[in-house]
Amino acid sequence: MPRPTVLADRPMTARFEPARLLKVLLPLLAVIAAMVWAPLAQADLPGIPAFTVEPGAGEGQQEYSVTLQILALMTALTFLPAMLMMMTSFTRIIIVFSILRQALGLQSAPSNQILLGLALFMTIFIMKPVLEEANRVGLQPYLQEEMTSLEAVEAASEPFKKFMLAQTRESDLGLFMRMADEQFAGPEDVTFWVLLPAFVTSELKTAFQIGFILFIPFLIIDMVVASVLMAMGMMMLSPIIISLPFKIMLFVLVDGWALIMGTLAASYGL
Repeated sequence: MPRPTVLADRPMTARFEPARLLKVLLPLLAVIAAMVWAPLAQADLPGIPAFTVEPGAGEGQQEYSVTLQILALMTALTFLPAMLMMMTSFTRIIIVFSILRQALGLQSAPSNQILLGLALFMTIFIMKPVLEEANRVGLQPYLQEEMTSLEAVEAASEPFKKFMLAQTRESDLGLFMRMADEQFAGPEDVTFWVLLPAFVTSELKTAFQIGFILFIPFLIIDMVVASVLMAMGMMMLSPIIISLPFKIMLFVLVDGWALIMGTLAASYGL
């Protein structure tokens, strides 16, 4: 006869019950929160002023509180990527790198992260004189309390304005002046709202011109390889596979990266 199963002989396993655990933890968390909040509520902590305006030295001038200036600075940081692309050499450099990768026939090498990092540090190298000038005429006088925040921003923007004017074509600048229906006595009187789109348009045009020149030797290699394959009757074989090693070898033999870096720097007068 089979031996009957005795439930008492088996060890009882405890089951995890979330509802029961939550009932135990909720009162404990409430007690801890009350213990932490009570000293803070009794303490006389100074409040942060939301808005403070102080009269400046000159007539009609006003100075904002440090709290409001920090708020404005944190808000301006959200526009940092747009400023990087619109007011520096970053646009021209990253477009040239992208066209170069397409000309070589490489889809993911170098990767986007490498190209962005290289373009970023190349931008810092090219923009170093402008940044140093903006720091000298704008940031340092503001830190030494020699000028107000608005005056510091206006003074620091002048080196960037000179840089953009030097790289902007007159035709592009005239185009946006006609679109804005504004006339200026000289280039130094052009506002940022007109100069920014004109500068970006000129950067795009210059980048595509450099990219066209880069594309020609690699295009010739593709045409030669395709003609040889057709003459040999190997029409089913992709010319891109055969021409890729020759393009990489040509790029390495002529020290292509150094040539491109030097060309980009020379295009800005360095």
